[in-house]
Amino acid sequence: MYAVCLLSRFMEAPTRQHMFAAKRVLRYLKGTSTHGVWYKRKDENNKLIGYTDSDYAGDLDDRKSTSGYVFFVAGGAISWASKKQPVVTLSTTEAEFVAGSYCAAQCVWLRKILEQMGWKSSVSAATKILCDSSSAIKLSKNPVLHGRSKHIDVRFHFLRELAKEEVIEMEHCRSHEQVADIMTKALHLDTFQTLRHQLGMCAEGDFKQR
Repeated sequence: MYAVCLLSRFMEAPTRQHMFAAKRVLRYLKGTSTHGVWYKRKDENNKLIGYTDSDYAGDLDDRKSTSGYVFFVAGGAISWASKKQPVVTLSTTEAEFVAGSYCAAQCVWLRKILEQMGWKSSVSAATKILCDSSSAIKLSKNPVLHGRSKHIDVRFHFLRELAKEEVIEMEHCRSHEQVADIMTKALHLDTFQTLRHQLGMCAEGDFKQR
């Protein structure tokens, strides 16, 4: 997802380097054609859970950050995205806060969809959104910090309103447990495979064993 997001930024005038990268993505897709997402019917926790992360100033051309989020139900990913932020953020806290706002907007939509599908138990309580930035979580809960963050665009502040109304609940997770990290930056092979497995992806042989 991150690779496609990155390549799409150069669709207007791609170079040979971008073509080589696109072919590498196609080779990866061909090599993992037997992979799929495993959903557990009798998972102990069928609650909707989200992860949000950002790569601060990851774009070297304009220094904009990349937002990423993943939502889980029944142990498998059901919704994910990697998107370049439209604004230049001034700190990692601001970048995480903007990413959390995008994640919260998707959360509201998913809650309505799951409720219409009859999965009311998945959205009966506030949806947990895990973030590895303690400052961003505090910013979503404590209005006293508004003086330090008043330069952030107003449209992102509805994250605070959703937290106040208990539609979402921001929780902290350790960086190595942040599954959405795979949506925001290039990773080493071992880390990539670990996070891919945490998304619920398995090879065909693993499905048969289960």
